[in-house]
Amino acid sequence: MTTLIASRRALIVGAGATFFASVASAATADLFPIVETANGKLRGLVSGGINVFKGVHYGADTSGRNRFMPPQPVKKWSGVRDALNYGNICPQVSADRRRDYANLIFNDIQPGGMGENCLNCNIWTPSLSRAARKPVLVRFHGGGFYGGSSNSPGMDGEMMSRFGDCVVVSVNHRLSAFGFLHLTDSGDPAAFGQSGMAGMLDLSACLKWIGDNIEAFGGDPGKVMIFGQSGGGAKVSTLMAMPSAKGLFHRAVQMSGARLRATTPADAKVSSDTLLKALSMSGSDVRKLQAIPFYDLLAAQADIEAGARSRGEAPGSFSPVLEGVAMPRHPFDPDGPAMTADVPMIISTTLDERTYRQANFDQTWDGVKAMLRPRVGNATDQVLDMYRTEDPKASAYLIQSRIISDQGRGASVTQAERKAAQGKAPAYVYLWKSPSPAWGGRYGATHAVDVGPSMHEVRGALHGPNPNSERLADELSSALVAFARTGDPNNPRLPRWEPYDATRRTTLVFDDPKSHVDADYRGAFRRLWLQYPATRPAAASSD
Repeated sequence: MTTLIASRRALIVGAGATFFASVASAATADLFPIVETANGKLRGLVSGGINVFKGVHYGADTSGRNRFMPPQPVKKWSGVRDALNYGNICPQVSADRRRDYANLIFNDIQPGGMGENCLNCNIWTPSLSRAARKPVLVRFHGGGFYGGSSNSPGMDGEMMSRFGDCVVVSVNHRLSAFGFLHLTDSGDPAAFGQSGMAGMLDLSACLKWIGDNIEAFGGDPGKVMIFGQSGGGAKVSTLMAMPSAKGLFHRAVQMSGARLRATTPADAKVSSDTLLKALSMSGSDVRKLQAIPFYDLLAAQADIEAGARSRGEAPGSFSPVLEGVAMPRHPFDPDGPAMTADVPMIISTTLDERTYRQANFDQTWDGVKAMLRPRVGNATDQVLDMYRTEDPKASAYLIQSRIISDQGRGASVTQAERKAAQGKAPAYVYLWKSPSPAWGGRYGATHAVDVGPSMHEVRGALHGPNPNSERLADELSSALVAFARTGDPNNPRLPRWEPYDATRRTTLVFDDPKSHVDADYRGAFRRLWLQYPATRPAAASSD
């Protein structure tokens, strides 16, 4: 009898343990979903109903013999790998917080740690059903070609994924000398023939990985949109002319980063020779260059960048090179690239781009005239009157920066013209006019003011949670999601937005109290700076 009771008790306890184990297993699976990729299984984490997978490797470690080389594939693994935390970012100089603007964009916050095992991406998705077929938005971070990462707060895709019912992917890749050191004149030119394009080849490798795997994350590999601001926009521009990326994306959005021309081999050689000299090396030492610790390479690069800053130059000494294979032509010069003529584009700028580089907040009107005179000569007073009449309340500092912004806007205008002229896919143009409320609005509609709204985020310092920021985020995010889904950004939240052409120059203006569409918006200023071609930059800032 005692034995029977004990057996029954053991049976009940065992059944209970089995029950609770099954409940725990189900709860664990709900919170930590597992996805099987072509390389192996990944464990993510659910955040507010969105499945999040961080630090997902699309390429192998780039240190040692892989440094400066085209990206290598990830080896398959057994078992389940955690994708719960951010992966490495490319080694880079830390962001300088001594400017007020720098503290608005959080570029100093780059979790994940630095290292050369940095070919990874982050994925946010509302569904893990292969039948979901949701549009895929692939975000390239800013920071020129020398800094930043997809791990920064501004690249978080959770809010956009939830708002747009879409898959969002942000990408890390090699930067500066690690990604764009031109070594074709080295001691082993055949092996290092594409070293000046390694960082961009990383991006095309990630797009290939997305095409092979995104269905497992609920995405549609036939509806992939690439987008980026500043340096991210320059990366979009560059990918448009790269054969390795052909067919891997279907829409493109360039925000404040038009890049018409790649770096020439001659200019790239100057940069590489400068770095080699700083390291007491020559081209024949390229294999030694692969072996030195990354911090030695980074320190030498930092010295070069510091020198550029001291001369008032942008710090990006290394960028994609027209080496003839990975980059067989300039991105948008002399025309739009034929290989992506059928890819629709959105091209944009902000009204006051260059306030992010101007810190003379006490600028006077006489100071503005002194800045203008070498540019326009006897037309100085007339030009200043044009700007002050357009915006009578603007400060001298803001008008000065707007003038510089309008001169640099020519590259995006040219890109839109050349894209539209191909006639095979539409180009849509927007101008962000709504000013950032930060620091009492002194920066105006500054560089990166549309980054948060493009990710449906309003918590950043350039915006902050308020009804106007929410409206703008709804408008821009809905346009991007509609564009990713259909190739047409129009949706009920926006006025009718027609494609751009050289006649009407239709532009969507994100404005207060509401956004609007205008033909050739601010055309008088566009035409003004066409009269002074010597002062018109060849490419917009991408840093």
